[in-house]
Amino acid sequence: MPRAAIGDDIGSFFEAVGDFFSRLAEIQLGSLLLGLALFGGYLTLRSRAYFHVLRAAYPDQPIAFRRIWGAYVAAYGFNNVIPARGGDVIKLYLTRTSVPGSSYSALGASLFVEGVFDAAIGVFVLAFAFSQGAFPKPPDFASLNAFDLSFLAANPRIALFLLTVLAVGGLVAFALLSHRVRAFWSRVRQGLTILRDRRRYLREVFAVQAAGWALRFAALWFLLEAFNIGGSVHNVLLVLGVNAVAAVVPFTPGGAGVQQAFLVKVFAGTAAASTVAAYSVGQQIAIASFSLALGFVALLTIFRFRSFRDVVAAGRAEREAERAATAGPSAPRARA
Repeated sequence: MPRAAIGDDIGSFFEAVGDFFSRLAEIQLGSLLLGLALFGGYLTLRSRAYFHVLRAAYPDQPIAFRRIWGAYVAAYGFNNVIPARGGDVIKLYLTRTSVPGSSYSALGASLFVEGVFDAAIGVFVLAFAFSQGAFPKPPDFASLNAFDLSFLAANPRIALFLLTVLAVGGLVAFALLSHRVRAFWSRVRQGLTILRDRRRYLREVFAVQAAGWALRFAALWFLLEAFNIGGSVHNVLLVLGVNAVAAVVPFTPGGAGVQQAFLVKVFAGTAAASTVAAYSVGQQIAIASFSLALGFVALLTIFRFRSFRDVVAAGRAEREAERAATAGPSAPRARA
């Protein structure tokens, strides 16, 4: 992709940011605050469903919900400011410290359980979005003003190469982590325990996540109202479709560039261009700021960390200690 095109994409994003700040006075504050409160409820229900997954995996261990909630919102807040879903690492570390006797392989598998509902609802949302005409088709992604998505769409060979690298990396990671295959798979199955009890899964995870999505739906409705786009079932489903696409391309914090480009395209005929541009970045800024603040409060009050950097440092220190213990006193110390 030419540098000029990338520059234009970045320029359009910051132009939309300018539209947002120039229209701050037009934002409906009541709808904005209500939307963010509902979004907080959505995160709480999501963390409750994850709590149930962990209780099924570790039935004999005492697990405090407030710590699982704290790990969940801290990770979500971090993912909104750091690309490539770095917050998931924070979630795993904080969850491991909150569940006695837990292992990273079991906790990693438990994250998959969350994705079952998301995949089911995601298929419906994307099918609706692509059927409406306003949603761009995959061949048109290259023309969108999102430098990451446009680049991959315009260079399918590079996209295929990246997917291959990720697949090979996953296989290599599996080979390295599964040197004790039986124990490894035993822990993985432990993280998926709740899926083997269909009724319990539907009651404690699927139903709770569905309630959470209802709150997310309502939150997006009020955010559309707050930025003068207009809340409706049609508009919210389109936003959810945009979010689903952005989640697949995690090269920017919260999929910022992809979301902004898609929202401008989707709502082009709904309101004035400057209003749509302001919403396209305004709702991201609002959710990112809210979730980051909520995550920081959780870190400070529940886990006693003063910053996200301290969490990462603690995780690295734990990993180094485990390596040293595994290597033994006679083995040479590996370089960092």
